[in-house]
Amino acid sequence: MDLTTRYLGMNLRTPLVPSASPLSDDVDNIKRMEDAGAAAVVLYSLFEEQLTREQDSLQYHLMYGTESFAEALTFLPEPEEFPAGPDEYLNHIRKAKDAVRIPIIASLNGTSIGGWIDYAKKMQQAGADALELNVYYIPTDTDRGAVEIEQVYLDIVKAVKSVVSLPLAVKLSPFFSNMANMAKKLDQTGVNGLVLFNRFYQPDMDLETLEVRPNVNLSTPQAMRLPLRWIAILYDRIKADLAGTSGIHSAHDVLKMLMAGADVTMLCSILFRKGIESIREIETEMCEWMEEHDYQSVRQMQGSMSQKYCSDPTAFERAQYMRAVISYKPA
Repeated sequence: MDLTTRYLGMNLRTPLVPSASPLSDDVDNIKRMEDAGAAAVVLYSLFEEQLTREQDSLQYHLMYGTESFAEALTFLPEPEEFPAGPDEYLNHIRKAKDAVRIPIIASLNGTSIGGWIDYAKKMQQAGADALELNVYYIPTDTDRGAVEIEQVYLDIVKAVKSVVSLPLAVKLSPFFSNMANMAKKLDQTGVNGLVLFNRFYQPDMDLETLEVRPNVNLSTPQAMRLPLRWIAILYDRIKADLAGTSGIHSAHDVLKMLMAGADVTMLCSILFRKGIESIREIETEMCEWMEEHDYQSVRQMQGSMSQKYCSDPTAFERAQYMRAVISYKPA
Protein backbone atom coordinates (compact mmCIF):
# COMPACT_ATOMS: atom_id res chain seq x y z
CA MET A 1 0.00 0.00 0.00
CA ASP A 2 1.15 3.51 -0.80
CA LEU A 3 0.46 5.51 2.35
CA THR A 4 2.55 8.51 1.34
CA THR A 5 1.11 12.01 1.62
CA ARG A 6 2.34 15.57 1.41
CA TYR A 7 2.04 18.16 4.20
CA LEU A 8 3.61 21.62 4.52
CA GLY A 9 5.74 20.92 1.49
CA MET A 10 7.15 17.73 3.04
CA ASN A 11 6.77 14.24 1.62
CA LEU A 12 5.63 11.99 4.48
CA ARG A 13 5.67 8.19 4.60
CA THR A 14 2.16 8.06 6.10
CA PRO A 15 -0.49 10.54 7.27
CA LEU A 16 0.08 9.58 10.93
CA VAL A 17 1.60 12.46 12.92
CA PRO A 18 1.70 12.76 16.73
CA SER A 19 0.39 16.19 17.67
CA ALA A 20 1.84 18.60 20.24
CA SER A 21 1.77 17.04 23.71
CA PRO A 22 4.00 16.39 26.73
CA LEU A 23 4.95 13.05 25.15
CA SER A 24 7.39 14.83 22.85
CA ASP A 25 9.36 16.50 25.66
CA ASP A 26 11.55 13.38 25.81
CA VAL A 27 13.80 12.63 22.83
CA ASP A 28 13.53 8.91 23.58
CA ASN A 29 9.77 9.18 23.08
CA ILE A 30 10.32 10.88 19.74
CA LYS A 31 12.59 7.98 18.74
CA ARG A 32 9.87 5.54 19.77
CA MET A 33 7.35 7.49 17.69
CA GLU A 34 9.59 7.19 14.65
CA ASP A 35 10.12 3.47 15.30
CA ALA A 36 6.35 2.97 15.62
CA GLY A 37 5.79 4.59 12.22
CA ALA A 38 5.15 8.29 12.91
CA ALA A 39 5.71 10.27 9.70
CA ALA A 40 6.59 13.49 11.56
CA VAL A 41 6.27 14.83 15.10
CA VAL A 42 4.85 18.11 16.37
CA LEU A 43 6.80 19.09 19.47
CA TYR A 44 5.10 20.25 22.66
CA SER A 45 4.24 23.96 22.57
CA LEU A 46 6.40 26.82 23.71
CA PHE A 47 4.06 29.34 25.30
CA GLU A 48 4.14 33.10 24.87
CA GLU A 49 4.04 33.41 28.67
CA GLN A 50 7.33 31.51 29.02
CA LEU A 51 9.08 34.02 26.79
CA THR A 52 7.45 36.97 28.52
CA ARG A 53 8.52 35.62 31.90
CA GLU A 54 12.09 35.23 30.70
CA GLN A 55 12.17 38.81 29.40
CA ASP A 56 10.70 40.17 32.65
CA SER A 57 13.24 38.23 34.69
CA LEU A 58 16.11 39.54 32.57
CA GLN A 59 14.88 43.10 33.02
CA TYR A 60 14.62 42.63 36.79
CA HIS A 61 18.12 41.19 37.16
CA LEU A 62 19.68 43.86 34.97
CA MET A 63 18.00 46.76 36.79
CA TYR A 64 18.02 45.47 40.37
CA GLY A 65 20.14 47.69 42.62
CA THR A 66 21.29 50.08 39.91
CA GLU A 67 20.18 53.05 41.99
CA SER A 68 22.15 51.86 45.03
CA PHE A 69 25.69 52.35 43.78
CA ALA A 70 27.30 52.97 40.46
CA GLU A 71 29.34 49.78 40.52
CA ALA A 72 26.10 47.80 40.35
CA LEU A 73 25.97 48.55 36.65
CA THR A 74 28.84 46.10 36.17
CA PHE A 75 27.12 43.30 38.10
CA LEU A 76 25.32 40.93 35.73
CA PRO A 77 23.49 37.80 36.84
CA GLU A 78 24.96 34.39 36.19
CA PRO A 79 23.39 32.55 33.23
CA GLU A 80 21.98 29.83 35.47
CA GLU A 81 19.85 32.39 37.28
CA PHE A 82 17.67 32.93 34.23
CA PRO A 83 14.69 30.72 33.39
CA ALA A 84 15.99 28.18 30.85
CA GLY A 85 12.69 27.07 29.29
CA PRO A 86 12.93 28.81 25.90
CA ASP A 87 16.61 27.91 25.46
CA GLU A 88 15.89 24.32 26.42
CA TYR A 89 13.23 24.24 23.72
CA LEU A 90 15.76 25.25 21.08
CA ASN A 91 18.17 22.60 22.35
CA HIS A 92 15.35 20.09 22.26
CA ILE A 93 14.75 20.84 18.58
CA ARG A 94 18.45 20.27 17.85
CA LYS A 95 18.56 17.02 19.84
CA ALA A 96 15.40 15.73 18.16
CA LYS A 97 16.78 16.54 14.70
CA ASP A 98 19.98 14.66 15.52
CA ALA A 99 18.09 11.67 16.91
CA VAL A 100 15.53 10.98 14.15
CA ARG A 101 15.14 11.27 10.39
CA ILE A 102 11.47 12.29 10.31
CA PRO A 103 10.48 15.98 10.17
CA ILE A 104 10.29 17.90 13.44
CA ILE A 105 7.57 20.55 13.62
CA ALA A 106 8.05 23.19 16.32
CA SER A 107 5.00 24.67 18.06
CA LEU A 108 4.39 28.22 19.31
CA ASN A 109 1.35 29.00 21.43
CA GLY A 110 0.37 32.62 21.86
CA THR A 111 -2.35 35.25 21.68
CA SER A 112 -0.68 38.54 20.76
CA ILE A 113 1.88 40.21 18.55
CA GLY A 114 5.14 40.89 20.36
CA GLY A 115 8.79 40.07 20.72
CA TRP A 116 7.91 36.41 21.27
CA ILE A 117 7.14 36.09 17.56
CA ASP A 118 10.81 36.70 16.79
CA TYR A 119 11.46 33.44 18.62
CA ALA A 120 10.02 31.69 15.59
CA LYS A 121 13.17 32.69 13.75
CA LYS A 122 15.29 31.01 16.43
CA MET A 123 13.27 27.84 15.99
CA GLN A 124 14.09 27.94 12.31
CA GLN A 125 17.78 28.43 13.07
CA ALA A 126 17.65 25.49 15.51
CA GLY A 127 16.66 23.22 12.62
CA ALA A 128 12.88 22.84 12.83
CA ASP A 129 11.40 21.62 9.55
CA ALA A 130 8.16 23.56 9.98
CA LEU A 131 6.27 25.63 12.52
CA GLU A 132 2.80 25.14 13.94
CA LEU A 133 1.31 28.33 15.32
CA ASN A 134 -1.32 27.63 17.95
CA VAL A 135 -3.41 30.75 18.50
CA TYR A 136 -5.25 29.89 21.71
CA TYR A 137 -7.37 33.00 22.11
CA ILE A 138 -10.62 33.32 24.07
CA PRO A 139 -12.13 36.78 23.52
CA THR A 140 -13.96 38.04 26.60
CA ASP A 141 -14.14 41.77 25.85
CA THR A 142 -17.81 42.56 25.20
CA ASP A 143 -16.84 45.58 23.11
CA ARG A 144 -14.77 43.64 20.55
CA GLY A 145 -16.56 42.50 17.41
CA ALA A 146 -15.93 39.53 15.14
CA VAL A 147 -13.97 41.46 12.52
CA GLU A 148 -11.55 42.84 15.13
CA ILE A 149 -11.05 39.42 16.71
CA GLU A 150 -10.40 37.74 13.38
CA GLN A 151 -7.88 40.42 12.51
CA VAL A 152 -5.83 39.40 15.56
CA TYR A 153 -5.28 35.97 13.97
CA LEU A 154 -4.40 37.44 10.60
CA ASP A 155 -1.96 39.96 12.08
CA ILE A 156 -0.19 37.27 14.11
CA VAL A 157 0.20 35.04 11.07
CA LYS A 158 1.54 37.90 8.95
CA ALA A 159 3.99 38.87 11.69
CA VAL A 160 5.32 35.31 12.01
CA LYS A 161 5.64 34.90 8.25
CA SER A 162 7.67 38.10 8.13
CA VAL A 163 10.43 36.57 10.27
CA VAL A 164 10.56 32.95 9.07
CA SER A 165 10.75 31.12 5.77
CA LEU A 166 9.66 27.83 7.35
CA PRO A 167 6.40 26.23 6.23
CA LEU A 168 3.73 27.53 8.61
CA ALA A 169 0.60 25.78 9.85
CA VAL A 170 -2.01 27.51 12.00
CA LYS A 171 -3.95 25.56 14.60
CA LEU A 172 -7.41 27.05 14.97
CA SER A 173 -10.50 26.83 17.10
CA PRO A 174 -13.82 26.36 15.29
CA PHE A 175 -15.46 29.34 16.96
CA PHE A 176 -15.70 31.93 14.20
CA SER A 177 -18.81 33.59 12.83
CA ASN A 178 -17.93 32.10 9.42
CA MET A 179 -15.29 29.38 9.63
CA ALA A 180 -15.10 28.99 5.85
CA ASN A 181 -14.42 32.69 5.35
CA MET A 182 -11.79 32.71 8.11
CA ALA A 183 -10.05 29.75 6.50
CA LYS A 184 -10.04 31.61 3.18
CA LYS A 185 -8.55 34.75 4.77
CA LEU A 186 -5.80 32.75 6.44
CA ASP A 187 -5.15 30.93 3.18
CA GLN A 188 -4.71 34.29 1.47
CA THR A 189 -1.97 35.23 3.97
CA GLY A 190 0.05 32.37 2.49
CA VAL A 191 -0.10 29.86 5.34
CA ASN A 192 0.88 26.37 4.25
CA GLY A 193 -1.57 24.46 6.40
CA LEU A 194 -4.55 24.66 8.75
CA VAL A 195 -4.87 22.31 11.72
CA LEU A 196 -8.51 21.70 12.63
CA PHE A 197 -9.24 22.00 15.52
CA ASN A 198 -7.79 23.17 18.79
CA ARG A 199 -9.48 21.75 21.88
CA PHE A 200 -10.40 24.17 24.64
CA TYR A 201 -9.60 22.71 28.04
CA GLN A 202 -12.28 24.30 30.16
CA PRO A 203 -11.67 24.64 33.92
CA ASP A 204 -13.77 23.18 36.70
CA MET A 205 -14.68 24.48 40.16
CA ASP A 206 -13.78 22.90 43.49
CA LEU A 207 -16.76 23.39 45.80
CA GLU A 208 -14.71 22.65 48.94
CA THR A 209 -11.81 25.03 48.34
CA LEU A 210 -13.83 27.42 46.13
CA GLU A 211 -11.03 27.43 43.60
CA VAL A 212 -11.00 27.22 39.83
CA ARG A 213 -8.97 24.18 38.83
CA PRO A 214 -7.60 23.01 35.47
CA ASN A 215 -9.47 20.09 34.00
CA VAL A 216 -8.01 17.93 31.24
CA ASN A 217 -10.10 15.19 29.67
CA LEU A 218 -8.68 13.07 26.86
CA SER A 219 -10.71 13.22 23.66
CA THR A 220 -13.17 10.60 22.51
CA PRO A 221 -13.85 9.55 18.89
CA GLN A 222 -16.97 11.74 18.94
CA ALA A 223 -14.70 14.82 18.98
CA MET A 224 -13.52 14.14 15.42
CA ARG A 225 -16.95 14.93 13.93
CA LEU A 226 -16.34 18.69 13.97
CA PRO A 227 -12.96 18.68 12.16
CA LEU A 228 -14.27 15.95 9.84
CA ARG A 229 -17.15 18.20 8.78
CA TRP A 230 -15.07 21.29 8.17
CA ILE A 231 -12.26 19.50 6.37
CA ALA A 232 -14.88 18.00 4.05
CA ILE A 233 -16.29 21.48 3.42
CA LEU A 234 -12.91 23.17 2.89
CA TYR A 235 -11.30 20.47 0.74
CA ASP A 236 -10.20 21.89 -2.63
CA ARG A 237 -11.58 25.32 -1.74
CA ILE A 238 -8.31 26.60 -0.29
CA LYS A 239 -4.67 25.99 -1.22
CA ALA A 240 -3.46 25.30 2.34
CA ASP A 241 -3.00 21.71 3.46
CA LEU A 242 -5.52 20.37 5.97
CA ALA A 243 -4.62 18.48 9.12
CA GLY A 244 -7.31 16.75 11.16
CA THR A 245 -6.83 16.63 14.91
CA SER A 246 -8.91 15.76 17.99
CA GLY A 247 -10.74 12.49 18.47
CA ILE A 248 -8.67 10.35 16.09
CA HIS A 249 -8.31 7.01 17.87
CA SER A 250 -8.38 4.27 15.25
CA ALA A 251 -7.59 3.36 11.65
CA HIS A 252 -11.24 3.94 10.76
CA ASP A 253 -11.03 7.47 12.17
CA VAL A 254 -7.92 8.13 10.07
CA LEU A 255 -9.56 6.75 6.92
CA LYS A 256 -12.66 8.89 7.41
CA MET A 257 -10.55 12.00 7.88
CA LEU A 258 -8.56 11.25 4.72
CA MET A 259 -11.73 10.68 2.71
CA ALA A 260 -13.03 14.01 3.97
CA GLY A 261 -9.89 15.61 2.53
CA ALA A 262 -7.23 15.72 5.24
CA ASP A 263 -3.59 15.56 4.21
CA VAL A 264 -2.49 14.29 7.61
CA THR A 265 -4.16 13.08 10.79
CA MET A 266 -2.78 14.00 14.18
CA LEU A 267 -2.76 11.63 17.12
CA CYS A 268 -2.64 12.50 20.80
CA SER A 269 -5.15 11.01 23.26
CA ILE A 270 -4.80 7.50 21.81
CA LEU A 271 -1.05 7.66 22.48
CA PHE A 272 -1.73 8.43 26.14
CA ARG A 273 -4.38 5.72 26.42
CA LYS A 274 -2.72 2.87 24.54
CA GLY A 275 0.90 3.94 24.22
CA ILE A 276 3.12 5.21 21.41
CA GLU A 277 3.18 1.74 19.82
CA SER A 278 -0.49 2.20 18.85
CA ILE A 279 0.76 4.18 15.83
CA ARG A 280 1.98 0.91 14.30
CA GLU A 281 -1.34 -0.78 15.07
CA ILE A 282 -3.30 1.99 13.34
CA GLU A 283 -1.06 1.80 10.26
CA THR A 284 -1.45 -1.99 10.04
CA GLU A 285 -5.24 -1.75 10.29
CA MET A 286 -5.27 0.99 7.65
CA CYS A 287 -3.41 -1.24 5.21
CA GLU A 288 -5.72 -4.18 5.91
CA TRP A 289 -8.83 -2.08 5.28
CA MET A 290 -7.39 -0.56 2.11
CA GLU A 291 -6.47 -3.98 0.74
CA GLU A 292 -9.91 -5.36 1.55
CA HIS A 293 -11.61 -2.42 -0.19
CA ASP A 294 -9.26 -2.23 -3.20
CA TYR A 295 -7.55 1.05 -2.39
CA GLN A 296 -3.96 1.26 -3.58
CA SER A 297 -2.97 4.57 -2.06
CA VAL A 298 -3.91 7.34 0.34
CA ARG A 299 -4.15 9.79 -2.55
CA GLN A 300 -6.76 7.60 -4.20
CA MET A 301 -9.15 8.09 -1.28
CA GLN A 302 -8.22 11.66 -0.34
CA GLY A 303 -11.24 13.95 -0.55
CA SER A 304 -13.45 11.23 -2.05
CA MET A 305 -16.11 11.88 0.60
CA SER A 306 -15.65 15.65 0.72
CA GLN A 307 -18.38 18.10 -0.08
CA LYS A 308 -16.86 18.44 -3.56
CA TYR A 309 -17.52 14.81 -4.48
CA CYS A 310 -20.42 13.99 -2.19
CA SER A 311 -23.63 13.14 -4.05
CA ASP A 312 -25.48 15.17 -1.42
CA PRO A 313 -23.24 18.15 -0.50
CA THR A 314 -25.86 19.54 1.88
CA ALA A 315 -25.28 16.50 4.10
CA PHE A 316 -22.36 18.45 5.55
CA GLU A 317 -24.57 21.47 6.18
CA ARG A 318 -28.04 22.18 7.56
CA ALA A 319 -29.83 19.25 5.89
CA GLN A 320 -27.81 16.78 7.93
CA TYR A 321 -28.82 18.59 11.11
CA MET A 322 -32.51 18.32 10.23
CA ARG A 323 -32.13 14.67 9.22
CA ALA A 324 -30.41 13.80 12.47
CA VAL A 325 -33.00 15.52 14.65
CA ILE A 326 -35.99 14.08 12.80
CA SER A 327 -34.68 10.53 12.46
CA TYR A 328 -33.49 10.00 16.05
CA LYS A 329 -35.62 7.48 17.94
CA PRO A 330 -35.12 7.21 21.72
CA ALA A 331 -34.78 3.72 23.15
